[in-house]
Amino acid sequence: MPKPETVSYNPNSLWRNGSRSFFKDQRAHQIGDLLTVTVNITDQANFANETQRSRSATEDSGITAFLGSNLLTGKTTALPGRLLTADSAMGTDGKGSITRQETLQTNIAAIVTQVLPNGNLVVEGKQEIRVNYEKRELIVAGIVRPEDIQSDNTIDSSKIAQARIAYGGHGEISDIQQPRYGSQVMDVLLPF
Repeated sequence: MPKPETVSYNPNSLWRNGSRSFFKDQRAHQIGDLLTVTVNITDQANFANETQRSRSATEDSGITAFLGSNLLTGKTTALPGRLLTADSAMGTDGKGSITRQETLQTNIAAIVTQVLPNGNLVVEGKQEIRVNYEKRELIVAGIVRPEDIQSDNTIDSSKIAQARIAYGGHGEISDIQQPRYGSQVMDVLLPF
């Protein structure tokens, strides 16, 4: 955190040392400053994959004669069949698809935690909301260019580099939606 500035009042003045003026840029620019992050995520993805593979092999071998003599009877006649025959066939057909649609719209206040040597700002914000026994958490972190901060000290989440946005929580509703521990153990142990 920055060092606190000493406060001294001047007689007959409305201003004090360290106060922000009317003409100074009010946007976040140093460690400890706050800015509002507008999280507006509308994500949609469709994936479809299909794989087909097949293979067949046939092996047929045998020894009918060795050095001019029949192996079974000792005669020089040929055997009626082969000694070894092997056949194999294999086929695989795999299909998979994913359809996902997510929407998240909210605002969160973030604090500047570091100023990088090139002037970019490292910001981090956390919001926790509890309603009855359900708790929701929203965490936003990343790197912001000062030029992208709007005049009202807000920035869109799409302009945050290395953005980490996490939204989740826990409570009674989340517990009911999860399978019981016994079911989870059986899902791990059973191979089918």
